[in-house]
Amino acid sequence: MDATEASDASSQILDEIGSAVIADRGFFETVLLGVVAKGHVLLEDVPGTGKTLTAQSFATALGLSFSRIQFTPDLLPADITGTHIFNEQSRSFEFTEGPVFANVVLADEINRAPPKTQSALLEAMEEGQVTVDGDTYDLPSPFFVIATQNPVDMEGTFELPEAQVDRFLAKTSLGYPDGEGEVELLRRRAGRDTQSPTVEPVLDAASVEELRSVPETVTVDDDLLQYMADLVRATRDDYRVDVGVSPRGTQRLFEATRAMATIAGRDYVAPDDIKRVAQPVLAHRLVLTPDARVEQVDKGTVIQSVLDEVPVPTV
Repeated sequence: MDATEASDASSQILDEIGSAVIADRGFFETVLLGVVAKGHVLLEDVPGTGKTLTAQSFATALGLSFSRIQFTPDLLPADITGTHIFNEQSRSFEFTEGPVFANVVLADEINRAPPKTQSALLEAMEEGQVTVDGDTYDLPSPFFVIATQNPVDMEGTFELPEAQVDRFLAKTSLGYPDGEGEVELLRRRAGRDTQSPTVEPVLDAASVEELRSVPETVTVDDDLLQYMADLVRATRDDYRVDVGVSPRGTQRLFEATRAMATIAGRDYVAPDDIKRVAQPVLAHRLVLTPDARVEQVDKGTVIQSVLDEVPVPTV
């Protein structure tokens, strides 16, 4: 699969999901960015905006297996990874896979489970494997996590640790549909018998693997490498930021930029690719100073300031 074929496949996926979920196409691109760049995506929005439907639609459109994990305060790590169960017939313990053994995993309301359970996803997200009782088991490939959390009704929830937030390639939200989108939502509901819309498969697991390999062929000019490094370093020097983007974030920016170029159908990166992915890839990695938090400074505003201040190279 080359860049043109990857772009055509991406467009088909976005069109198919857009037929089921009412949202801005840029939002769908950000989620697809996680798939193509071999990362994971965190969705934060109020209830009822379509986060779960988005995850299910992506799994179906990509032709991949899907699993949903509803995070609750009593959820245990073994409920995610699986555990060993004694087999009466063979008189031995056998490993039973947990719901994390799927191509697309929806970690629904991840902030409602305690940190010990949240951390069960860390190894899975970073290494593509889980370790249970000293034994390591590989997860299916491709493996993609979509986690959701609600910014409302935060009592009794557990805020994600910075180390785990940094594991997500991008963080985004759907937001409310505009007036026309709300009417279209009702029109689509009136045209079907089921409550939830459905999508058709566009790719299969093998095709998704090919799509995820295309960004490795995308070239990045040295000036743009310097531009990405300057953007990241500028976040560390901002007076509103206590902890700036980590070196891992720098690498994720690079990977996301190449994935964006792939979705656009190019075998090279342009400055606009970097600007397009900077907000969803970098903003959630910042830790603001106490004064900035008191003043309710938005992390996205900090990233936008950096984008405005750092000179864009001419390629």
